[in-house]
This record gives sequence, structure tokens and C-alpha cells, in this order.
Amino acid sequence: AVTESVPETDLLEPEEFEGHYDPHLWFDPRLWSQCIDTVVEGLSSVDPANSKDYEKRGKALKARYDALHQWASEYVSQVPQSQRYLITSHDAYNYFGEAFGFKVIGVQGISTVGEAGLADVVKITNFIKEKEIKAIFVESSVSPAMIERVSKGSGAKIGGELFSDAMGEPGQIETATDGTQYDVGTYEGMLKHNVTTIIDALK
Repeated sequence: AVTESVPETDLLEPEEFEGHYDPHLWFDPRLWSQCIDTVVEGLSSVDPANSKDYEKRGKALKARYDALHQWASEYVSQVPQSQRYLITSHDAYNYFGEAFGFKVIGVQGISTVGEAGLADVVKITNFIKEKEIKAIFVESSVSPAMIERVSKGSGAKIGGELFSDAMGEPGQIETATDGTQYDVGTYEGMLKHNVTTIIDALK
């Protein structure tokens, strides 16, 4: 597993998945960067002749992920931390919340298989009204029906579609409001899409 090089103290363990860690580690670029060593070691062990090249590429990729985290942190700073609420279909974004100071709420918990009950929907709807949250979000890999219900009941707009357990189509280029261009079919582009979608809707 690529997460073998990540200390267990850095992993999140949701209450409903007792004994199992939240798998959505890639939403924190600093933690995802720690997985590079495991990949470099694995590739080098089966292709030792090119180990120096793997090490060089791994080092360069770490630098890119550090830059990604810095860019995301600066973009997120457009929204005060007191207003950083991320409400989506399921709890895929807890590492994102830890990395960038968001209170994350998934209507149906961590699993995309589960269904939220009426009480969950009412609770979230009331929370949105109380906090005057401007926008909530649908996900590319989860039916939008539940978020649409919450949006209608709470008055919060649907701020856009986020990637959770997928990336976009390779070669699909988007441009952030700061002029940054990115390919949503890449890891970095996927994360930049999510950051810009969330922040542009909340600010």
C-alpha cells in the first residue's frame, strides 16, 4: 500500500469505521507527498538499474506537491476560517479539512453506499440556516439527489461539482480566478479544481 510510509498518527479514523482509516489521504498534498518514498522504493526494487532516475523524479514530485499545498493555502485564505464549512454528500474531505482549516460535513457519512435518513437531512438543513452557509457541493461519484434536497430546504446554492473518488478527463483545462491553469485529469489539477470550486462559491 502506498500509504505505508505515512505515520499512523497522521491518519484519520472515523467513528463509524472503527479499526479502519479514512482512505481519502490524497486530499492533503503534504500527506500524499509522503507516499512518494514508498513508490520510489517499490519501483527501484524491481528496476534497480533506474533507481537513480526514480529518486530524482520522486524528489521533483515532492517539490511540486509542496508548491501545490502552498498555492491551495493561499487560495483558501480568501475565505475567513470562521466561514470555511464544506458540506457534501459523503465524508471524503476530512483530510482536506485538516489541511486547509475547514469544518467538513458529509450528509451520509464516509461510505458512498449508505443513504442519509430524513433526520440527517433535517439536521444538516437547520445547520446551514443557522450558520448562513452560502453554498454546498455535489460530487462526481455520488448521486446529487440528496444535496439537491438539502439545497432546496436550506436555501444554500449548489456551488459546483467536486471530485472525490475520481479525477476529470485528461486534457480538460480549467482556469482559476487567479489565472492559474490546470488539467483536471491530473492529481494536481483535480485538487486545484476542488479548491477553486469551493472557494469561489463560498467567498
